[in-house]
Amino acid sequence: MDKHLKTISYYDQNAESFVGTTAGVDFREVQDRFLNYVPVGGKILDFGCGSGRDTKYFLEKGYQVDACDGSEEMCKRASAYTGIEVKRMMFSELDAEHVYDGIWACASILHLPKEELHGVISKMIQATKLDGYIYMSFKYGDFEGEQRGRYFTHFTEKSFASFTQDIFGMTTREEWISEDVRPGRENEKWLNLIVRNETDLCKRLLAL
Repeated sequence: MDKHLKTISYYDQNAESFVGTTAGVDFREVQDRFLNYVPVGGKILDFGCGSGRDTKYFLEKGYQVDACDGSEEMCKRASAYTGIEVKRMMFSELDAEHVYDGIWACASILHLPKEELHGVISKMIQATKLDGYIYMSFKYGDFEGEQRGRYFTHFTEKSFASFTQDIFGMTTREEWISEDVRPGRENEKWLNLIVRNETDLCKRLLAL
């Protein structure tokens, strides 16, 4: 089975249990850290929204939110949980241009192989407004491959910097390591990143 279909199948089959273990997790520290960069009432894309936990939080804070996920079952549950329509969409299908003040990709694009991830991050930069911000998180390490029915790409600070160094217009504003917030997963580490769309600045510098 194709690696994408296998990952999506995992979430379709385990949607109920996944929502049960993630929807109620207190993630305010990271959510608010991201929102510090987004204008009040700004437009956010929850890119791979899962249970809809973060979409719901952003909506309650007064932000405009579009949400999508590749799993039909997750979309159904997230729509019911958030009260908005969650669009079923593959990451590679993102084709917006300068629409969002912020994109939130929490433990989502980590399911892409590196050969596709590079292009998707470029699409995310294009989808943000100039000076817009993106939050991404990846499991910490150097692994790439299948784990427990899903495909994962891990990163360290060094490997992420090397992987994204030629993505035009992207600069990293913050990066930090955190522990998994889910009970019983405290030993798992995560790489968190907030990056900025500086395409306009880069173009001006190239024109000098």
